[in-house]
Amino acid sequence: MNHINIEIKAKCSDQRRVRRVLLSCNADFKGTDHQIDTYFRIPAGRLKLREGNIENYLVFYDRKNRKGPKKSEVTLVATGRGSEIKELLKNALGVLVVVDKRREIYFIGNIKFHLDEVKGLGKFVEIEAIDTGGIPEKKLRKQCDHYVKILGIRKEEMVSVSYSDLLLKNFPIKNF
Repeated sequence: MNHINIEIKAKCSDQRRVRRVLLSCNADFKGTDHQIDTYFRIPAGRLKLREGNIENYLVFYDRKNRKGPKKSEVTLVATGRGSEIKELLKNALGVLVVVDKRREIYFIGNIKFHLDEVKGLGKFVEIEAIDTGGIPEKKLRKQCDHYVKILGIRKEEMVSVSYSDLLLKNFPIKNF
């Protein structure tokens, strides 16, 4: 499945407050997922295998690193829990980094919210306005901006890069 997201990631010191706001907006809580994202070495974009108790996907995405709402072009392929594809990708491409996180997943319409606690990095909130079939990019940006305001996310809290980039910055690349 291919789609476009407009998304933000931000440090979050008060996830309880964000959770209360989401629930007051009638967000649909999908559950808490323990996710292991294994990023593979590729020449452009990002390729990761997400293994969780709720979400299991092979994900390719490409986006520019910048603070604030940014466009991502995403391709998702559903995988089974414990899929053997991980070994194939490790052998073919090599592992770049592994991200271990606990993620609460919420939805309001086509907007997906994450409250993340990432091992080695801390707590974050993410907003993804997802094109679920013909939603113009301009509308996705407005939706993302709307929830940035509602959740009280400040510009200085926003993070321009992925968790994988933050981990690589903190912990130099190792060969797996």
